[in-house]
Amino acid sequence: MTQIFDRLPDVTDSQRAAIFSAARTSEAHAQLMREIPAMTGLEVGGSGPDAPLAGRLSIAAWNVERCLDPEESAALLQRHDVKVALLSEMDSGMARTGQRNTVAAMAEAMGMHYAFGVEFYEMGLGGPTERHFCKDDFNARGWHGNGILSAAPFERLALIRLDRDGHWFTGAAGQTDQPRVGGRMAVAAVLPTEAGPVCVVSTHLESNAQAPHRHAELARLLTEVEVFAGEMPVLIGGDLNTGNHMPPDYDWRQETLFALAEERGYAWSLTPDGTTTRKSLITPHPTRKMKLDWFCHRGLTGAGGQIVPALTPDDTPLSDHECLVGQVTVPASRCA
Repeated sequence: MTQIFDRLPDVTDSQRAAIFSAARTSEAHAQLMREIPAMTGLEVGGSGPDAPLAGRLSIAAWNVERCLDPEESAALLQRHDVKVALLSEMDSGMARTGQRNTVAAMAEAMGMHYAFGVEFYEMGLGGPTERHFCKDDFNARGWHGNGILSAAPFERLALIRLDRDGHWFTGAAGQTDQPRVGGRMAVAAVLPTEAGPVCVVSTHLESNAQAPHRHAELARLLTEVEVFAGEMPVLIGGDLNTGNHMPPDYDWRQETLFALAEERGYAWSLTPDGTTTRKSLITPHPTRKMKLDWFCHRGLTGAGGQIVPALTPDDTPLSDHECLVGQVTVPASRCA
C-alpha cells in the first residue's frame, strides 16, 4: 500500500552510510529499498480548485530533464491550458536544480495539486553536463522521479515500482557516472471529472536496456493499473525510451510493448507523429533524433495531440524532450 506524505522523509545519515557501503547486488538493493520510506510513498501537496475536471480537457506528458526552470516550464503548460500534467525526470533537493522541489514549484506557479514519487536516490551530483549547474557540492535530499500536476484534487494515488532489481545500483545498466538506488516507476492517480473518474499514470521506462526489459516493465505497469483502476478510463503518458540502447538504428518500431498494450485493450492514437527529442542545456549535442514519448489510453477519446517545442518564448531549451499535449474526452457511459 502506498503511504502518503506531506514531505517525503529524507535519507538519514545511517541510511546513507548503508547505501555507500552495501554490496552492489540485487539482494542488498532490495534491503535498502525496504529501509528507505520514500521508496514506498508519495509526496502530495500544492493547492488548487476543489471542483472536478471538465469531461474534455488538455493533458500533457513531458520529460522535463531534471527541470532546471520550474516557472518557465509551468508557463509553457499554462499557454496550452493544461489541466493535468504527467511529468518525469523531476528533481527534489538536487544541487543541479538549486536544491528545489521542482514538482512543488511547478504546482505553485500553476495553482495546482501535485503528487511526486521517487524513481532514484541519486548517490552523486549527476552526469558531467549537469554538474555545470551545481552551486553546491552536495544534494540536500537527492530525490529524482515522476510526478503529476492536477487542477482537481486526487481521489486515490499509487506508486507502482517497475524495476525491483536495482538496475542502476548493481551495474546492470552498464558503466554510468550516475550511481543510484531505486528504479523505474510510475505514479497513478484517480481524478474526478464531470463525466466520472479517470485514471492517469505518469511513467518512465528504462533507457539503458533492450526492448525486452521495457516490455516487462510495461507488462508489470498494465497489470498493476488494472488492479488500481478497474474498468475506469485510463491514460498513461511518459517517456517510454522506445528504441533507446538499441543501435544502430535506435528504431522505436522494434519495440514489442506497442502490441502488448493493444492486446490488453489500449491504443496509441493520441500520440502525435514526429520525433520528441531536442538539443538542450544539459544535452547540448544530441547524436540522433528519437521518438521516446507517448500517450497510451483505453476507454477515452481524444484529438489534437501535438508536439509542443520545449522552449521559452526567447527560445531557451527547457528539456531534451518536447512536451506532448492532447485533448482528451471522458465518455460518461464509461464512468457510471
